[in-house]
Amino acid sequence: MQQSDFDIDAVSAQILHILSRDGRIPNQQLAARIGLSPSACLRRVQELERRGAIRGYRAVIAPAARAAGFTAYVTIGLSRHTNEAQRAFERACLAAPQVRECHNITGSVEYLLRVEVADLDAYRRFHVEVLGAFPQIATITTHVVMGSPKDERA
Repeated sequence: MQQSDFDIDAVSAQILHILSRDGRIPNQQLAARIGLSPSACLRRVQELERRGAIRGYRAVIAPAARAAGFTAYVTIGLSRHTNEAQRAFERACLAAPQVRECHNITGSVEYLLRVEVADLDAYRRFHVEVLGAFPQIATITTHVVMGSPKDERA
């Protein structure tokens, strides 16, 4: 669904904003911040969940707690631009726990990956054993994250 498919009013937008920052806020506190009764607030949250505007709740785990102290963004260019080559690459990414995000993008390459591993040696193994095993990859460019002064992913 696209954003325009949701028809979000100002109150629902406020609910989404607060929940995106604190998904564990109690309903009574959320209702008080929005200016709704707890029952009206709960109905709105449940409707946003039912419509798919809220896709889930999860804990944001520090990379170090997952033994993932090394993060890199990797661009991938494919040598073959077929649906099957793309689907095969996407399946490989789904099967690789090191790949935390995989985005099909426009431009001079087809994919942007966020890869998290323990260290540079673990990344080298991923690069050789996972990416190197995929025959349709033409280019791999790695951008090592040195710091993240702003990161709003949840």
